[in-house]
Amino acid sequence: MAEDVIIPEQLISSSSLAEKGQETKLSEKSRQNFTNFIKEKTGLESGKFTCTNADNGWHINALEKETNGYICTTKINSIRRVNKFFEAANEHLQNDQYLVINLETKDQRKERILKKFPSLISYPYYTLDFILKRVFPKTKPTRKIYFAITKGRNRVISLTEALGRLVSCGFEIVDYEVIGNLTYIISKKIRKPYFDMQPTYGAIVKLKRVGYEGRVFNVYKVRTMYPYSEYLQDYIFKMNALEEGGKFKNDFRTTSYGDFFRRFWIDELPMLFNWLKREMKLVGVRPLSEQYFLLYPDELQELRIKTKPGLVPPYYADMPKGLDEILESERKYLESYRKNPIKTDIRYFFKAFKNITLLGARSR
Repeated sequence: MAEDVIIPEQLISSSSLAEKGQETKLSEKSRQNFTNFIKEKTGLESGKFTCTNADNGWHINALEKETNGYICTTKINSIRRVNKFFEAANEHLQNDQYLVINLETKDQRKERILKKFPSLISYPYYTLDFILKRVFPKTKPTRKIYFAITKGRNRVISLTEALGRLVSCGFEIVDYEVIGNLTYIISKKIRKPYFDMQPTYGAIVKLKRVGYEGRVFNVYKVRTMYPYSEYLQDYIFKMNALEEGGKFKNDFRTTSYGDFFRRFWIDELPMLFNWLKREMKLVGVRPLSEQYFLLYPDELQELRIKTKPGLVPPYYADMPKGLDEILESERKYLESYRKNPIKTDIRYFFKAFKNITLLGARSR
């Protein structure tokens, strides 16, 4: 590719992206914004990249010599097997080489549909579109129907899912930006893919958590986050750190209904299955992801794995603010539990019950 070629002709158009088109077409202004975005985030001209597409399944064009990665000219919404495409790109790239993709996010799609028709038509149309292209792909009974009808084209993908898929396939997120009607994501290869054949995609999710004696087990919960959210914990922590209560700040992975579910503990009801399996007890510290667990001091990690995690954490008894107070609250509970398990759990249970029922303590 010659250095003065900024972007291939199939990306240059005076019109916006056609709804059914597979190739991304940019206006002159958007094309300039795209090249500036590439240059700012990678330090490279876009002409230093190999352009590829996914018209033929997850086909990847050979990486050209003396280039620094791929620019995918196909919306990933129209790639039948998105992870296979990312994995194929990963195989051709060296570490620290780039993959640039584009998509129409779930929110961008909603905005486009609602603007396209009068409200009497647009809302019923959007509802049907959401059911067919958002709900159907996520359940086994309807997934085959969805792919038979759509052939996997123009599917609904959230920004979170796109970012999470990239991370699961061995890429680090550099940055993303809305250009024109689409979102562009720059990622960089840092390792081989996880080849995860069972990502958390359904309504009930299994989350890997550190439990008794340091064993990792699956915690069952109702989905409150977009698919592939679990791969973005490191990214969210680096970008946003923690807020009061120990949650991530500005966590865009949570769905609109997820906030409601969390507020009233609906998402945690499946954890009763973990209790029945004796992987958890009624009162105890929350089971943590490995990434979150490693944020804890070594001595507190050791204390945590000496007892089972619980459904009702000491958080609701002490109502700490910030990570330091949470750590101290858990330390006090764990040390008390080791001395007198039954008395400690009874005391913490009724104190938590009081705070929840009388003081309005809620999950966040």
